Formats: sequence, structure tokens, C-alpha cells
Amino acid sequence: MKVYHGSYAQINEIDLLKCKAGKDFGRGFYVTNIISQAETWASRKGKNKKGFVTEFEFDEFFFEDDLVKVLRFENYTEDWLDFIVLNRKNKSKKQQSHDYDIIEGPVADDDIATRIADYLSGNITKKQFLIDLIHKEPSHQICFCTVQSLQALELQKGQIDSKIFHTDNEVLQALMTDFGLSEIEATNKYFKSNTYAKFSDEDTEFYKKSWQEIYEMLKIEIDEDGKMGG
Repeated sequence: MKVYHGSYAQINEIDLLKCKAGKDFGRGFYVTNIISQAETWASRKGKNKKGFVTEFEFDEFFFEDDLVKVLRFENYTEDWLDFIVLNRKNKSKKQQSHDYDIIEGPVADDDIATRIADYLSGNITKKQFLIDLIHKEPSHQICFCTVQSLQALELQKGQIDSKIFHTDNEVLQALMTDFGLSEIEATNKYFKSNTYAKFSDEDTEFYKKSWQEIYEMLKIEIDEDGKMGG
């Protein structure tokens, strides 16, 4: 699926640390499959300067992979509204309101945001809010909330190897637990390591190893780097 991100600048590298909190689906990197919507985002964020629309290829295999936690809203529903309100209230850059990797659903644009404010103020009921959206024009967004989920945008062709993705997740979790690293720190250490370079090289056939074996190799590399640095 081709998806688009509208911004004030061309996107060459995605950095979740630059993503703002308090958005529809929480802090994350947002794209849409509606190019006109991305163009609107770009024009708004560009302000007096030219905005940019960056095109990505999203592998929809991730929607079906049970190793990825996905939430999908088909339309404006009561559950969608509750989830939007939950995330918009959370302004923390460190703590998400949920633990999903990828979230898909309609957009709460400026008009809808105003109606949400009316709902929260008690001026309209939840039922009335949803009735007002029945004839709303279609909108679409996908939010990538974790570093791991961004792999779905980095690969341009083919289906993601579930085995490799599972190993990445397990190794990152082990790094964070055993070394007290943040998700960003663990990701940088793992994906920049010689261990990962060998693991991701199909010719080595390291992809046949268990995640525990890969992690043990990584720990040895980290230990050797520490000795060399010390």
C-alpha cells in the first residue's frame, strides 16, 4: 500500500523522538493512503513555506502478523471516540496511553476536534457526536507508535520475514531489561551492531538461529566493546 506523510520538510529518516504527544492515536509517525489529505497536512505544516509529501510503501502483512500489536478502526465509532479522547488528553512525551505498535482509523480533523471539545464540555452527548459524523467525508491515518513498527515502512518490497521481526522484538526487550536501556537506546545499540549486520545478511543463515543465540552473540559483542573502551 502506498502511504503518504505531509510535513514542512522531506522525510529522509523517521525519528519518533520528534513526534508530538496529544495526537489522535498518541505519539507516533502518521501517514495516510489519501494523497490529498497528506497534501493538506503539508500545506498546513509548511505555513508560509512549501510543504512536502513523502511517499512510503507500507507492507500490509503487518496488519496480520500476530507478533505486532495492531488496533484498527473501520469508521467513526464510540470506541474510536473514547480512544481519541484518551490520547488527546495525554501530553506526556514519555508515556503512551496504550501499548499498540500500529493503529489505523479515521482522522479527528479541526472540525471534529471542536465537536470533541463540545462533547467533553457536556454540550452534546456521545450519541449526538457520532450522528453528526455519519455524513463526514472519508479520512484515513496510520500511526506507527514504536521503533519496531517502522520496519513496515523501511522495506519497499515483499513480505517481512516474521522470524526476523520476532527476533528483533525479543532482543530489544532483553536489552532494555538487562541493561536498563530505553527503547531508543536499545534500538540504536542493536541495529548498529555487527551481530545485527550478520543476522540480517541472508548468506550467513543466522536467521535460522533462535533469538536467544542472537542475543548471546550481541552480549559478547557489547562486553568486548566495553573492554576495548575501558
